[in-house]
Amino acid sequence: MAQMMFWEAVRRAHDEEMTNDPLVICMGEDIGVAGGTYKATNGLFAKYGAERVIDTPISENGFTGLAVGAAFLGVRPIVEIMSVNFAWLALDQLFNSAAKVRYMSGGQLTAPVVVRSPGGTAHQLGAQHSARMEKVFMGIAGLRVVTPSNPRQAYGLLKSAVRCNDPVFINEHELMYNMKGEVPDGEYFMPLEGSEVAREGRDVTLFGYNISVHWCLAAADILAKQFGIEAEVIDLYSLSPLDRDGIRKSVSKTHRAVIVEEAEAPVGVGSEVMAIINEECFFELDAAPVRVSAENVPIPYNHTLEKAVIPDANDVVAAVRKMLGK
Repeated sequence: MAQMMFWEAVRRAHDEEMTNDPLVICMGEDIGVAGGTYKATNGLFAKYGAERVIDTPISENGFTGLAVGAAFLGVRPIVEIMSVNFAWLALDQLFNSAAKVRYMSGGQLTAPVVVRSPGGTAHQLGAQHSARMEKVFMGIAGLRVVTPSNPRQAYGLLKSAVRCNDPVFINEHELMYNMKGEVPDGEYFMPLEGSEVAREGRDVTLFGYNISVHWCLAAADILAKQFGIEAEVIDLYSLSPLDRDGIRKSVSKTHRAVIVEEAEAPVGVGSEVMAIINEECFFELDAAPVRVSAENVPIPYNHTLEKAVIPDANDVVAAVRKMLGK
């Protein structure tokens, strides 16, 4: 295992897949000469040239559509949308073209396109640059959605996504790019479906994804050390499809569930996980499931207000203690 930063893991996956298959290309704003806003394509332009590492105009709808059309013809594009806030401009290409073409063509066409995009609340980026859009993408039939919480997942999910014949949206978090973690020395492909047990426990299950997995782990440490509560942490790295079996298995073990997300609660990931629990684990529950999520307001620019809107590990601890009557 090698220690590397999140962005280094993403870059390594790009490099290996472009070496493996000459039909793998990447495109996006400033990914070529500049090496990417978050360095995820650093050095690839010099190695593969302008025909395979394509700097695009500021036109998300245009270059995403170009990638989807190229995918119809057998190219395997990796698109970087600089910020998920700008992905709104490309939704028609992703939702109406990439996600539906296999069904509408009776299997004659596929769209093996990967779209990577950083999002989430970073540090005082304001309401228009702090979107949490995963719940939008996961509601679209035909589109796979994954969201890594560490460098190993970032590396393995991108490699698997490039080789998948379905369109895949990879939701990355802006605060993670400099996060360090272990990545296998050899090639590693992570399944695009499933979840991971990030920490074993018996008293309550904490469900999280990307940044909220780390809040859950921090909360689990506090709960164990200060209150003797052993929380299990489930990393829902695949949002579409969600791991119904993994959710059911953990809730059947702990009989309590807290779903933690950085996004607002309405029509969100937590809502869908809660529905699965109520539909498939109702008689296993010792308490009603609880959501810990952001306030339903545009993200403030002011740092103090921004912190007040976004949940953290302490909010998770408080939710668990209230659930257990402590």
